[in-house]
Amino acid sequence: MSTTKSLSYVRKEILEQQPAPRSQVGFTRWVRENLFSGWFNSILTLVSIFVIYKVAAATLPWLLGGVWDASSLEECRAVLNERFGNTHYACWAVITERWNQLLYGFYPETEYWRANLAFFLMLASLAPVLFDKIPRKMLYLTMAFPFLLVWLVWGGTLWGVISVAAGFVLGGMAFKIVDRYGSMALSASASVVVAAIWWLFISPSVVDGLNAVLPFGHLQEVQSRDLGGFMICVIIGISGIALSLPIGIVLALGRQSDLFVVKTICVGFIEFIRGVPLITLLFTASLLLNYFLPPGTAFDLTLRVIIMVTLFSSAYMAEVIRGGLAALPKGQYEAADALGLDYWKAQRLVIMPQALKISIPGIVNTFIGLFKDTTLVMFIGIYDMLGLSNAIRANSAWNGIYWELFIFIGLVFWICCFAMSRYSQWLERKLRTDHR
Repeated sequence: MSTTKSLSYVRKEILEQQPAPRSQVGFTRWVRENLFSGWFNSILTLVSIFVIYKVAAATLPWLLGGVWDASSLEECRAVLNERFGNTHYACWAVITERWNQLLYGFYPETEYWRANLAFFLMLASLAPVLFDKIPRKMLYLTMAFPFLLVWLVWGGTLWGVISVAAGFVLGGMAFKIVDRYGSMALSASASVVVAAIWWLFISPSVVDGLNAVLPFGHLQEVQSRDLGGFMICVIIGISGIALSLPIGIVLALGRQSDLFVVKTICVGFIEFIRGVPLITLLFTASLLLNYFLPPGTAFDLTLRVIIMVTLFSSAYMAEVIRGGLAALPKGQYEAADALGLDYWKAQRLVIMPQALKISIPGIVNTFIGLFKDTTLVMFIGIYDMLGLSNAIRANSAWNGIYWELFIFIGLVFWICCFAMSRYSQWLERKLRTDHR
């Protein structure tokens, strides 16, 4: 039989591409591959659907059928009895009735605008740090925000805050001038000495003179005991996050230093802080620290808490960054040496950017843990959202309320932590270079 006769059909034209079968694309394919890929996964999927249905059937009516307008738990239950014939529904009226207290604590109502302005300035100052497409000139707002935050939240004279900022500016100028002729240690010492001289001897008289000549920019002073709610959590959390990252970097570098004294101090600090619970440090800041200060010394409690939270987070941050440094191949260090870079330039331009990129998941995880740990301040007399929930439930009008307050507080913290988690994932994708 010839080869030509054995060919039953030979195509002479190209057919147009046909769409894929519906079972191989879209939602159908996703369901088949992820939910019903085998008999075991199919059983787990059906059981999960049943559990979700039972939970939703029990909780959704309670969540969606609640009362939002009432002045007490008794009134809320009366409304539920009239509407449904029972009280097995949520009483969300406690949120609407105590909304301001949960957010601002005991902050004066007439000064809420200051807290709101500080919050929006915080978002604006974080934007150029988190996103590279934001104009770089907004970094000036980022540098000024810590001083604006203190002035807006605590009040007082504007000149006092400006004088504190001037000390940092003078210290930075001294560092740059001495750095041209001396070592890094000498430059750092010069900056500290210049800033200390300004703050201790020159600044008080300058501030008094400016207040006398230009008496403006004075806001009503608010004591730290009046701060609370979500506002105090944001203040402590943002301050701890902003300060713990650079301190953690310094500790991580110090732990890898060849200088015995520097390495010993850093290792001792890290191991001591990591071995002590945060609540112990907070009690130390609240109760024991005053015994080691001169009589009559006024050390703000919120500032003490920020310092302890920062030190606690810095120890964990140092270990996270040390892991990123250890993950870098030795060739990166050799490449920095081959370029003729000194230690600090090599760290700033070659080593640390790569180490921080590797450490992004651990860094954000530490930040999230720090933000959630701010609720521990309730144990030392600072009324955060959890502390205020106890105070609200102790009131006779809302005695007996429980789940509604904790669900709301948990939702607020979940939104903040979820936003940080999603940003870290976006940043990881943006910095990926293995696909290029």
